[in-house]
Amino acid sequence: MERLKWVEMGGKARPATLNLTPGTKVYGEELVQIGGKEYRVWNPFRSKLSAALIKGLRDLPLTHGSKVLYLGAGSGTTASHISDLVGPEGVVYCVEFSHRPMMELILSCKNRENMLPILADARHPEAYRFFVGEVDVIYEDVAQPDQTDILLRNAEVFLKERGFAFLALKARAIDVTADPRTIYKREAEKLGSKFKVLDILHLDPFEKDHAMFLLQYERPIMELTRISRSS
Repeated sequence: MERLKWVEMGGKARPATLNLTPGTKVYGEELVQIGGKEYRVWNPFRSKLSAALIKGLRDLPLTHGSKVLYLGAGSGTTASHISDLVGPEGVVYCVEFSHRPMMELILSCKNRENMLPILADARHPEAYRFFVGEVDVIYEDVAQPDQTDILLRNAEVFLKERGFAFLALKARAIDVTADPRTIYKREAEKLGSKFKVLDILHLDPFEKDHAMFLLQYERPIMELTRISRSS
């Protein structure tokens, strides 16, 4: 069963995900019938991942049964579409720090058993390591100056070897004076210490001064110290 399809909306192609809870909307999105199944049209102005798909994202490593850690889940807009993609056998751990969006996130999770809300600061993965096990994918959308460090820290704790990560990087949150392209290059070099950078997509005009990074984790191999024994 295809969980992602493309539909024509106003003369433009838009991604749509198979609705895990038919008849229910999360943020006022359009519902369409395709082949007797209900799909939710994925708004690129409300979701950076949808924008990345439209801008040409080559791979989407979110499959049925995937375990996903979502950092900065907000009210659950994008997380709900990821919930559709991973299906009832998958899980989306939704970490959010702010109380106001958390209230909306809880409502979004109410009818979706594979979405779990966690009130926590993504800078401190130890605070939720007892709720979250090893995951296949980390998705981060945290508009903070240390957003790259937050991803690296969480990957070390939760991401499986050769697992994937999405980083919705907001250049102006890191440096309002620098050219966004300079920031993207600098952060890509920092990520290269633990990740292979598979794709970088600029999200204009859907999100100004944002880029979506698709990454694959390469867990560092521990160096063993050889112990010499003398008689």
